[in-house]
Amino acid sequence: MTAALEIEPLPFPEPGWPMLNLLGGEPWSMWLDSGQHGTGAGRYDILVGRPRVTLVTRGGVTEIRRGGNCLRRADDPLALLQEELNAVEPPAPAELPFTGGAVGYFAYDLGQRLMGVAGAPAEVPEMAVGIYDHAVVVDHLRAQCWAVGRRLDRQWLQALRARTATAPRPGLWEASGPLVCHPDDAAYATAFRRVQDYLHAGDCYQVNLARRFTLPGGGDPQAAYLALRGSGSAPFAAWLRLPGSDVLSLSPERFLRVDADGWVTTEPIKGTRPRKTDRLADERARQELLASAKDRAENVMIVDLLRNDLGRVCRFGSVHVPALCEARRFARVHHLVSTVRGQLAPGYTATDLLRGSLPGGSITGAPKRRAMEIIAELEPGSRGVYCGAVGYIGFDGRMDTSIAIRTAVCQGGAMTYWAGGGIVADSSEAAERRETEDKAIAFLELAGAAPLREASREAAISRVR
Repeated sequence: MTAALEIEPLPFPEPGWPMLNLLGGEPWSMWLDSGQHGTGAGRYDILVGRPRVTLVTRGGVTEIRRGGNCLRRADDPLALLQEELNAVEPPAPAELPFTGGAVGYFAYDLGQRLMGVAGAPAEVPEMAVGIYDHAVVVDHLRAQCWAVGRRLDRQWLQALRARTATAPRPGLWEASGPLVCHPDDAAYATAFRRVQDYLHAGDCYQVNLARRFTLPGGGDPQAAYLALRGSGSAPFAAWLRLPGSDVLSLSPERFLRVDADGWVTTEPIKGTRPRKTDRLADERARQELLASAKDRAENVMIVDLLRNDLGRVCRFGSVHVPALCEARRFARVHHLVSTVRGQLAPGYTATDLLRGSLPGGSITGAPKRRAMEIIAELEPGSRGVYCGAVGYIGFDGRMDTSIAIRTAVCQGGAMTYWAGGGIVADSSEAAERRETEDKAIAFLELAGAAPLREASREAAISRVR
């Protein structure tokens, strides 16, 4: 059985502030921002607000809030989420990608807990998702916009329509102190050498080591998101407003997608070169990346890891690799991207897939568990949202999530951003450290800390050509 689906047209909003203005800045409002409009993953934006239920997990305990009631349960958070999704009759099939369900994030720390890896105390919830009966879906290919859901909230719709007629100036977000990087250059070099020791001892083939950039500041995090977004689009960007924090993500990487027929797609990224302002130099950088045996080997390691992760819940023989090590252009960098596909086996759901795959192998290393133990030992503090997953799981069983890289969290009077890279036995400490800065260039510019060096200047390209 399926429930009737309500669809109402809305005025088409322009990207940027008009889109954020629609949501009104309410807690639990979220914008899954496709960024690169008109191409594949960049066709649809999804905006949600006023969830019927929220699930927030801290320390293995999930608070489920429904209206004025709060229930605390220590069960598997993803099983609790599946219970909430199962309690709703799915809507009739629709062409639109999302017609109601769960939207939010699943932190790296949640994957760490599910895998039984000890780590630093989580600084943000391990999972924060809302259950939404309705959404706004924007189709950039057709320049159309709809409110959609099994039960549209008329008050919410009225507020949306009112906001389409107004466009107040966005607020400001301003830095109030110096940028701090953990680990600093010297400490990063020490951690890098420790990773090399583990690699040469045979503990791992690859370890993803990240740095944390923290900037004191205040004001409207929406303005910070728009500033980051304006410096370069991303196909899996997102802005999430949660009680007490905002998540600002410009992710280029799809984590897990499940379509209506149960086909799973993951697109791991491994291999990076900064973009160049000169077209010929930019193409040389792309060809250099394609020709790099080291970067290709790193990518193939993670492809094998993800084939194994998908194989746990996919139909036997369905897991395959339709694209290996493609060089794709993004706003600030070139990346090597592969595609792994498989079909969910009978009886398995998107939450089962998420449980078996979180966190994504492209941001841990291989083997995954040992790499995560080394990360927990060497990185300062928890990763939180960074390297977790952001996206949706629909009542109809479809899912699309990103790897939360190029991601900042505004909380407690500061903005924190992470950037990392995969280290293998023949990696160079200086090159890996520079790569973290290449990946953080948009944030460093917002902080007023760029250009740090010539490579940062060359990476400062505002749009994909």
